[in-house]
Order: sequence, then C-alpha cells, then structure tokens
Amino acid sequence: MNDKYYALRYAYIYTALVAAILLAPLFLYTTHTKGIYDAKNEIELKKRAYLILKIMQEHNVDKEYFEYPRFKTFKSGLYDLQQKKIFSLIKKPIKYFKEGYQVDDGDAYYILELPKGRYFNAKYLVVNNELSYYEVYERALFILLSIVMLIFILSIFFLNRFAQPFKDVNKKLDHFIKDSIHEINTPIAVMNINIELYTRKHGTNKYMQRIKASAKTLSNIYNDMEYLIKQDRHDYEKEHIDMAKFLQERIEYFLEVALMKNIKLLGNIQEEIFLSMNPKQFQRLVDNNISNAIKYSYEESVVEVSLQMQEDGSCLLSFRDYGIGIEDVDKIFNRYYRENRQTGGFGIGLNIVNSIIKKANIEICIDSALKKGTTFTYKFPKNIIFIEK
Repeated sequence: MNDKYYALRYAYIYTALVAAILLAPLFLYTTHTKGIYDAKNEIELKKRAYLILKIMQEHNVDKEYFEYPRFKTFKSGLYDLQQKKIFSLIKKPIKYFKEGYQVDDGDAYYILELPKGRYFNAKYLVVNNELSYYEVYERALFILLSIVMLIFILSIFFLNRFAQPFKDVNKKLDHFIKDSIHEINTPIAVMNINIELYTRKHGTNKYMQRIKASAKTLSNIYNDMEYLIKQDRHDYEKEHIDMAKFLQERIEYFLEVALMKNIKLLGNIQEEIFLSMNPKQFQRLVDNNISNAIKYSYEESVVEVSLQMQEDGSCLLSFRDYGIGIEDVDKIFNRYYRENRQTGGFGIGLNIVNSIIKKANIEICIDSALKKGTTFTYKFPKNIIFIEK
C-alpha cells in the first residue's frame, strides 16, 4: 500500500462514481428547470402581447400615426392573413403561425390571433425573444461541482481515517525492519567469514554447503531490508555494468542455494551488452528474481536466466522457473504481500524491484501458469543500453 496516495486515489474513484450516479437526477432536475423556465418565458411573452394589444386598442384612429411599442429584450410584429409582414421588428422568418407559444432554433414566439380588420388589417400579433438556458445550465453545473467537491473532501477525510490502521501497521513493520538490520548485520558477517575459513581448511561437505546456502539466503533478505530503509535518503549513481559478467557472478552466487533443492541454474546470456545503472539497484533486481525463481520452483527442476539484445536497441532480461506459479499477479508487487507463507521472506523483494524499474522506465511482462511456472521479462530501454566493441 502506498500510504501517501491511498486516500487521494480512492477519493478520485469514489467521487467519479458518485458524480456518475448524480448525472441521472441532475439531468431530470435540469429538464424540469428548463420546463419551468419555458413556462415563465411564455408568461412574459404573453404579457407583452396583451400589452401591445391594449396599446393598439387605446390608439385614437384620428391620429396621423401610431407609435408602435418597443421593448429592450422583446421583439414583436404584425402579420396579415397570408402571414406577410405588415410591420415587424422581428428579423428572422417565422415558420409556423400557430396560435400560442412555440420554440424554434433558440427563439421563442408567442402568436396571438387578432380579430379580422380591427388592428391595421393584421391577423397575427407575434412577440419574440431569444431563449437561452445559460442560467439553467450554470446552476446545474454549480450544483454538480459543489456536490463533487464536497464528496471529494469528505472522501479524503474518511479514507484517511480508514487507512490509518494500515498506515500504522506499515510504519511498525518499517521500524521493525530498520531495527532488525542492525541486529542481524554482525551475525551474518561472522557466519560468512567462518564458513569461508572452514571451507579453506577442511574443504566442502553437504552440511557446510547447506549452511552456506542459508547464509546467502539470509544475506539476500538483509540486502533487501537495507535497501528498503536507505532508498529514500541515498543517491544511487549510475555506472557502466557489463551485464553478462554481472549476471554470471550472481548465478554462481546462488548455486549453493539452488543445490539445496537440486535445481539447475542455466544461463543464456549474450555478451558485450552494457547497462547504465546503479550496480546495487541492478543487483536487487537480479538477486530477487533468481532467489524467487529458486524459492518457488519444484525440486529437481531448472531456472533459466536469459539476456538478449533486440533490434530496436533495447534488451530483454528474463528469469524463468518451472514451479508453483502465481495466483494473483496484480498483488505480488505490494509491500509485505506473500502468496505462500510457507516459503518464508518478508514480502519486500518484488516491491523493491518494482520501485527500481519504475524509476528506470524498465518495462516488465509476467507470464505465469499455476503448477507450470513463471517467467519475469524485463525490457531495458535503449537509452540505458549500449554495446562496446
């Protein structure tokens, strides 16, 4: 679990789901509000129509001219029986002369039929204004954004509260690992020195090989814990690494570990490929993959390490085992996650590998089948790969 982004990530997801759920009632609300807005607009147009009618009724026919009423936001006009303009301030043509309220292409009209021959020989009085739902949409958008913001803030608050127990557990585990490093460093060093001294004096035997293999497994766990604690406060400078030489050394290092299960370590490694990367980080990637391949392989099987240059300038590094396989590939990079607790470990190796490959833009592909085996393939980009001739 990434404590820093846990609440934020799920707050986004939860807010998006709630916003999607709110779209249906918000659509109904907007439609209803538009209907109310239409009704109000119809009443306003009707009022203007009857106001014009009243002014025409009060007009003294003895006067030489009639001053047609004008409004700031409303336009109107008089039309004859053939729907031709007698006098009109409306510039757009009117499609349908049907009495009542109608809306056409963003314009609203109220059409009132007049008594024949009474008002300047006009048959229709038309009042028009532009119909805009801007206020309706603006209000709906404001409501949606307000609800989304409120839900987002509350989501972060409550998810942080819910995640706190998990954060506390992770902190305790991190402190435990930090304290463990100081305690196991000296015993491991003493074991390795004495194993080497004993082997030089008395030669090798199966019991000493088992002790040596166990010490190497323990050293790998120690290196993971040390890297985990120091990774955020240590600068890892890049160096030129001979990948073939490096991989061969790590394969030889794990030979005793593999022999404990009668597993063969096979290498199909192309020469003269060099990598620009920090050696300690590359070692964590390689060691964890070889260690896991041995750990989850069946006895008397094979672990294959392959390195091949690609035509596009990148290179593929793969680790293949013929073991128990992976049940949930999506979880294996989570810190402290272990699918099989009987195999031991702290569940931090692949989490470290994941953090390293993300920083270096290294792609990963995992092909796994239960009871058949797993292949981890890493694609190193061409900007960190080169060939020396």
